[in-house]
Amino acid sequence: MTTTQIVLVVLIVVVALGVVALLLAQHRRRTHLQEQFGPEYDRAVEGGDRREAERDLRERAQRREELDIRPLPARERAAFAKRWRATQADFVDQPSLAIQSADLLVTEVMSRRGYPVGDFDQQVRDVSVDHGHVVEEYRLAHDISERNDRNEASTEDLRQAMVHYRALFADLLDEGEDGDEGDDRTIDLTDREARRETPRRA
Repeated sequence: MTTTQIVLVVLIVVVALGVVALLLAQHRRRTHLQEQFGPEYDRAVEGGDRREAERDLRERAQRREELDIRPLPARERAAFAKRWRATQADFVDQPSLAIQSADLLVTEVMSRRGYPVGDFDQQVRDVSVDHGHVVEEYRLAHDISERNDRNEASTEDLRQAMVHYRALFADLLDEGEDGDEGDDRTIDLTDREARRETPRRA
């Protein structure tokens, strides 16, 4: 084998190793995003450009790192949970007003945790980094809430919205201060209360 041939073989090996390293790095980044965002990753890449979607998710994560997101102390968590139970109890007699209260309560918890609020689309992007497995429920709840404001939502729609709001609400309260579990019992009760207070369709 001539020197030229040896150099070519070495170059080919180096290029091949570089390609393999690049593919592995890309795979690691993709796996990390999938684990971090959960179902939100699938939603982002569905029917679009995967690279562009992944770039967008990385930008969300980078913005999240610049935010001062903090857990709530156990006392605040218990107080919010108590307010949630009251809001859910109001659903029986005033479902429309209860949904408005649920939307405001979820927004207030987000704000107390340190998430910027005001622009819904940006709220979704920010909260999706830490709560990717329930952020779609937030979108669904908000959509029903807007239809409710236009008097276009049925009672069943509003019931579904309450369930969707509860998913994010419970997740936002789930991270206690210094590992303190707080009064999670107050959140767990809501499923049983919803089943008891809201009649099921036949």
